[in-house]
Amino acid sequence: MKFENASEWLLFDLSTAAIIALSVMIIFSTLIVITRISGLRTFAKMTSFDFATTIAIGSILATISIDPKVSITNGAVALVSIIAFQVIFALIQRKSEVFRKTATNKPVLLMTNGKILEDNLANTNLHRSELIAKLREANVLKFEDVKAVVLESTGDVSVLHGSKDVTLESRLLDFLEPSKSKKE
Repeated sequence: MKFENASEWLLFDLSTAAIIALSVMIIFSTLIVITRISGLRTFAKMTSFDFATTIAIGSILATISIDPKVSITNGAVALVSIIAFQVIFALIQRKSEVFRKTATNKPVLLMTNGKILEDNLANTNLHRSELIAKLREANVLKFEDVKAVVLESTGDVSVLHGSKDVTLESRLLDFLEPSKSKKE
């Protein structure tokens, strides 16, 4: 829609509003059906690819909802295509170790046993203040209580902490190379 003057931008057009409302109902219904068929992973933030898929779906929904020139059918095809690609990607990732290592980010250990791993922090473009903010969010009171901080493949930061008498089960850090996890 192109507005000839600013007052048109503020006017309410009942026919356009009705088309938008109907488009929202239809495309959201379509998304619910697709999600039920493809499974819960559709909106899980397991990997950076899943996150990108969620953003793409949101963009498609917004475009179809707001722009009456975009057909609902084309939007549905785009949604089905993106979710089908995500399902295929997840299947290949589950079946192929080589593909998984190539296509997804590996978690990075940022802190272990109360010590910040400065090199890993630098390699992930995180600043010390951002790490400390995540420690505060996790209610960490002392660095010495931090068992590990991991930058997950999704970009989330996991903070594993507890009192001195609590030990961290090594399986929680099984993404580390064996030689590295024994050192730390």
